[in-house]
Amino acid sequence: MYHTYEVLVDIKEYLEPTNNDCRRETTRYEIDAQSRQTADSMAKVQARTDHPQGIEYDVRVTRLLK
Repeated sequence: MYHTYEVLVDIKEYLEPTNNDCRRETTRYEIDAQSRQTADSMAKVQARTDHPQGIEYDVRVTRLLK
């Protein structure tokens, strides 16, 4: 059975490769998956696609929506 999970991903990405300045942001996803572990993995893949310059991705499933 599929459920909809709310997943927050904290993303750290460098603005320029030659500079140590970085940007941190949190992105919210609603993921349809069969388990929390699957939702976690799917959110990480989506975050990497949306933010390819990211160097750190901290994924947390926060709640079950439906």
